[in-house]
Amino acid sequence: MSLFYRITPPIWPVLLALLLAGCDHPNNQSAVVIPEVGVITLTESDVALTTELPGRTSSYRIAEIRPQVSGILQRRLFDEGSMIDAGQVLYQIDAAPYRATLAKAEASLESSRLLAQRYERLVKTNAISQQDRDDARSSWLQAQASVDSARIDLGYTKIIAPISGRIGRSSVTQGALLTANQTDALATIQQLDPIYVDIPQSSTALWRLQDDLSAGRLKRSGDQMAEVQLLLDNGTEYPYTGRLKFAEVTVDEGTDSVIIRALFPNPEGRLLPGMFVRARLQEGVRERALLVPQRGITRSSSGQATVLVVDGNHKVVLKEVATERVVGNRWLISSGLALGDRVIIDGVQKAIPGSEVRVVDAKLVAPDATTIKSQLQ
Repeated sequence: MSLFYRITPPIWPVLLALLLAGCDHPNNQSAVVIPEVGVITLTESDVALTTELPGRTSSYRIAEIRPQVSGILQRRLFDEGSMIDAGQVLYQIDAAPYRATLAKAEASLESSRLLAQRYERLVKTNAISQQDRDDARSSWLQAQASVDSARIDLGYTKIIAPISGRIGRSSVTQGALLTANQTDALATIQQLDPIYVDIPQSSTALWRLQDDLSAGRLKRSGDQMAEVQLLLDNGTEYPYTGRLKFAEVTVDEGTDSVIIRALFPNPEGRLLPGMFVRARLQEGVRERALLVPQRGITRSSSGQATVLVVDGNHKVVLKEVATERVVGNRWLISSGLALGDRVIIDGVQKAIPGSEVRVVDAKLVAPDATTIKSQLQ
């Protein structure tokens, strides 16, 4: 019996399927899937460039309170940590010795006045010499100066606040012996509204900014150049805008930096001297800038920044670019791309240089409005 008849009937469907599969046309291939990528079309915009730098707050005015006459402290007339008005009495020194000195000087003044007037009459009759008359008049003037000095010293027994502000703790208590113009301050008053923020900027960065402005790569944005925003140490933004006041004319040899000072309103007293803050300074405007979202930039093993673009034939092209700085959530591109380039933002992992892709518009996160200003007037 032949082999065909020895095969049991249940095996026949399997053999038939294998036979039909072997008869398929050899040129029949599966369909090719073209990957989909999200792109943005580059446009030019005017960008306000900013720099964030660390800074420290410092008092607008500081007055260290010291006695101008010696004596025993009788009273302290303020609460530590309170707000003080200019002209307010802070301390009272025992004034009794100075009142006595003033009374003695006034008595001497009266005696000198009477003697000078008497000599004025006598000199007319040649009863005394001109020299005696001049000496008497000089004594009178000296007595007047002594009275003025005694009155000033008596006034200094009341120690008065020279400025308005918040006063700190007192270093002396009632009964302390004070010395005129002593080294140790009795207390310190600090004016905190407004308040300064001192910002160190490297001299190299300052030179680069000046070069960019001179070469036309940056343009000044009018008064905006003087404005400064402030970020507190906890990451929140300070609600008031400050203004630049001046920059140091010398470079610190230890840090190679220049101190820039900004003035901020501080009506609620949130900023205290010595606080660490970050200042956002406006440098200028970069006209016709090209910006690429950060997720569209990759880097090679050597650190070279690259992007993937789609050409007119829907092919992926790898381009090397130069990134200048981060602006909000985007990179500022200085070279390597042109207006109208379609940069792949989404689906970068599916885009292979030289391959064909299907293009859709990418979904973008809104740029930082405080950093980017398109089409500035």
